[in-house]
Amino acid sequence: MGTERLATELGSYARLHSYAPVPAVRQRQRQRQRQRQQPFPEPMQEGWRQRYPFSLPRLLFVLDGTGPTGVETRIHALRAAARDVALAAFLREVPVLAAPMTDLLQHGPAEPIWRPVTHPDHQVDWMHTRNS
Repeated sequence: MGTERLATELGSYARLHSYAPVPAVRQRQRQRQRQRQQPFPEPMQEGWRQRYPFSLPRLLFVLDGTGPTGVETRIHALRAAARDVALAAFLREVPVLAAPMTDLLQHGPAEPIWRPVTHPDHQVDWMHTRNS
């Protein structure tokens, strides 16, 4: 995908991260009944927590098909998108890393070939937990 579309993917994942489904009408009726019985209703939970109860897994971008210059361009597009203030909370919680496919094939995914989108001059392993 092109650099613009790749950069918008960060926003899409941030929306997924904060998305909490709105209950259907029947669920609302049941919730009202429960609220009458319980003084404090349960807060809405993000949709992804059904599958990942503790945290959203790290986001890994594998870049291929563009050559070294294209990879750098895409990494810089991700970095520019990561500067968006609206993504700050998402980026504090979810590690976002990028690596060229050639590095994955040559060194393997466990090696420090991944570049945090907030600091693309660093190379870390895929278990890196912070975006700094």
